[in-house]
Amino acid sequence: MRELVLVTGMSGSGKSVALGALEDAGYYCIDNLPPELLTASLALERNQQTTKMAIAIDARSAHSLPLVPGLLESVRNQGIAVRVLFLDASTDALVRRFSETRRRHPLASSADTHGDDALVQLIQRERELMGPLRVIAQVIDTSHTRAAQLQSQLKQILAVTPGQLTVIFQSFSFKRGVPRDADYVFDVRMLPNPHYEPPLRALTGRDPQVADFLRVQPDVQAMEEDIAEFLARWLPRHADNHRSYVTIAIGCTGGQHRSVYLVERLSARLAASWTTLKRHREIELRT
Repeated sequence: MRELVLVTGMSGSGKSVALGALEDAGYYCIDNLPPELLTASLALERNQQTTKMAIAIDARSAHSLPLVPGLLESVRNQGIAVRVLFLDASTDALVRRFSETRRRHPLASSADTHGDDALVQLIQRERELMGPLRVIAQVIDTSHTRAAQLQSQLKQILAVTPGQLTVIFQSFSFKRGVPRDADYVFDVRMLPNPHYEPPLRALTGRDPQVADFLRVQPDVQAMEEDIAEFLARWLPRHADNHRSYVTIAIGCTGGQHRSVYLVERLSARLAASWTTLKRHREIELRT
């Protein structure tokens, strides 16, 4: 089956890194393709017997972005598997990246000022432009993600067969903010905290000692059962609605123990019914 990956999202969110990772994975990549040329480009590459293609479309094609959802539906009707990846990041992270690289925002005109306030307004305008694409895509939050982590996430995503529902479990720390790509967020800060057990403090929820401590806590058991029952009821509805990805974010105070343990448990538990992926945001930031 031929495959098309559309890479889109916010300027400064890592689209160039994603496109580079796709190229390394064997995709024929085109950056900043005007949407009007999508069909023609696919036809040309078909003649070249290209089976895997990745195209980046973003706010630089602002005037024709409304065409994209209809064009993608036409592509699917040709029997081509389509994935849409929307890279996003918090406004603070985007402002910091533009300031560090001293790049001009693609929506800025020569008359625009270069202060942070003006940049925030441009980012907000871009969010409004890109909103219709965000709702049809798998969103990847890169606010706290390094290039190597993003490449690793994409490798996981590309290994999944297009079209089937994939459940992504992600642990996080509320101190760093809720992931922007979360479809459901569960707060587990009320559960017993291994951080206050000195032998466990430096470990994580993936370590057997922490898992043994949490496994026997009645509240932890109840939380796991409640989340599992919720997902068992509602994930089939997402699949019936032709969703490709659902992201379940589980947060605790530090993102090291309780949320990590529950992500490990629930990912393994649901793997018999769904394709599951797991991420540990705070642990990955340390490595």
